[in-house]
Order: sequence, then C-alpha cells, then structure tokens
Amino acid sequence: MSAESTEQRKMVRVGTRKSQLAMIQTNSVVASLKKLCHDVDFDIISMSTTGDKILDTALSKIGEKSLFTKELEKALDDGRVDFVVHSLKDLQSTLPPNMVIGAVLEREDPYDAVLMHPKHATKHLADLPENSVIGTSSVRRVAQLKRKYPHLKFESVRGNLNTRLRKLDEDEMYSALVLAAAGVKRMDWDSRISQTLLPDECLYAVGQGALAVEVRANDFDTLALVSKLNHEETLLRCVAERALLRELDAGCSTPVAVYTEIKGKELYMTGAVLSLDGSECLKETMQTTLSDTQPQQDTSSADLQHYVSVVAQTVSHQAMKAAEDLGIDMAKLLISKGAGDILSVARQQNAEGEKK
Repeated sequence: MSAESTEQRKMVRVGTRKSQLAMIQTNSVVASLKKLCHDVDFDIISMSTTGDKILDTALSKIGEKSLFTKELEKALDDGRVDFVVHSLKDLQSTLPPNMVIGAVLEREDPYDAVLMHPKHATKHLADLPENSVIGTSSVRRVAQLKRKYPHLKFESVRGNLNTRLRKLDEDEMYSALVLAAAGVKRMDWDSRISQTLLPDECLYAVGQGALAVEVRANDFDTLALVSKLNHEETLLRCVAERALLRELDAGCSTPVAVYTEIKGKELYMTGAVLSLDGSECLKETMQTTLSDTQPQQDTSSADLQHYVSVVAQTVSHQAMKAAEDLGIDMAKLLISKGAGDILSVARQQNAEGEKK
C-alpha cells in the first residue's frame, strides 16, 4: 500500500455558478491545481446566483451589486466552500473585508466578439441593414457601438450563453449578438465568431477574459495553494483595471471601458467613460514603469498586502502598487475632465429605468 493511500488526503471544496461556462472554467482551474498538488482532492459545489435567476431585466437595471457573486461569497464566508472561481469581470472592485482574490489566471482573449444570425454569417456589423437589432447585456458595449454603428439598434439579451445563442439562431429578433470572446472560445464556439471588436471599435470590460480565485483572507493554506496559478502579467494588468473601476466607484450599470498591455517594463492603460447613449466619451491613455524587485513571500502573515483585493506572494509589492496607482491616476484624470458627471447621469438614468 502506498504512503499516499495510508494518509488522509486533503479535501478542498470549490464554489462555482451552475452554468456550463462556469463549470468549464472551474474544471479548468481544478485540473491545473491537480497537476501541481497530487495530495489534494477537490469537490466542486455549484449554485445559482441572483444574476442567474433574474432573466427578464437588463443587468444595469436590476439595481443590486454582486449579481453573480453574492451567493457564492456567502458560501465562502460560512465555510461551505474553500475558494470560489469567478470570471474576474463579475467581481466587485471592493470585496467583503474578509475576502481576497488569491489568484488571477492567464487571460484568455479579452476582446468582444460578434456572433451573427446564420442569415448574416459572412457579414460584419458595418454590413448589416439599417435598424438591425444587436443583442447584448452590456451598457459598455452599447455606448461604444452606438458611436461606431449609429445605423444599428441595441437590445438587452439575458440568459446563459447557450440560451442567448439559441435566441439568436431560432428567433428573428436579433441580427447578431456581442459577447465576451473568452466565454465563446471556452465554450468551443470559435467558428461562430464573425468579427472580433478591437480597441479602436470597443474597449473591453475591467478584468474581461481573466479567471479569479476568491479566498477567505485568513485562510493562508488555501491562499498558498491557489497562488501557484497566478499569471503575473494578467494580474498586474487587472490590478490597474480594478483600481480604475474602484476609484470611479463604477460597476456594471455604468459604461467604463479599458485596454491594457505590458511592453517590457511599461504598463500601458487606456481608460474610457461614456454616457449610456454614447454621445459623450472621455478617453485617456497613461503608462507606468513596473519595478522588478523581490515578490512577497509569506502567505502565513496577517500583514499580507493586497491591492484592490488582490494578493500574490509571487509578484512584487512595488509592481502591484505601481499598477494600482496607474488605475487610480487614470480615474482621477478622467474625473478631472468630467467623468463624475457622466457616471452620475448614467446611474440616475438606470435608477429611473428600474422604477418603470
């Protein structure tokens, strides 16, 4: 009998949403951990969230934060699960005080993708007839695409990816859908992508394309376990993006968009704030130098530093602080040019939409 079989193996419970995409993402995280940790077993526990249950209202008009994370965070808080796998873009920029992001995995394609109705399979958005209806649940996409394609109409479309694709193919309402390319590719639907929206057409959402692992802040064993999954470049880019969102006090109901990249030691960020109808747009680009110093090491310390709720003992304090400061500085620049007023009006318009 092997030594491993005679010893008690550690069981780690993993929380996730129930959708097919969420399960694909969670299984990929667990598979990566299994390769790194041969003495640990994993039990995946799936559950429905508020955002999964309310399907007849646009996300921006539901009026509640943490739509896709609240129930999962409750399970994490009360110990039913040890960590939760999220699409990073679903996580609030400020987490509950006892929660942190313990890992940010390598980013899949962060851009938005256009999936056409079969009758328009060879077309791009610019080729569609006047008043064609485009389905998307994102105010960020609508605001940007209205500027680029004023001949099109945009309507909310809800449901998991399978449901939305079925609505596109079987109903005659939508000429196309705009979805996060990362989710489409993880579902192995690459062949349905007719067009990828690059930054000159549509900046992406904060954290889009990246997976995050949320952990209790005082669970140092689990933090040490999941930290093996961190992808430094993705993590630094997303720290900057999350800092922008937090400083703007924005969320899914407000059109905030980003683009980031790292070249050598330079982190570049383009940030934008738009009105809901796209008539107003503030866009700026900034950069910072990332310091190449020693990473954090001690995950057992209660003083482990976090930046916009992200911790990573494999990445230097200085680099994470520089990334966070870039996002904060970008937000302050946009606010100085009027972003606060644009966001205030957007929030008011969404609140009025809630009441109708």
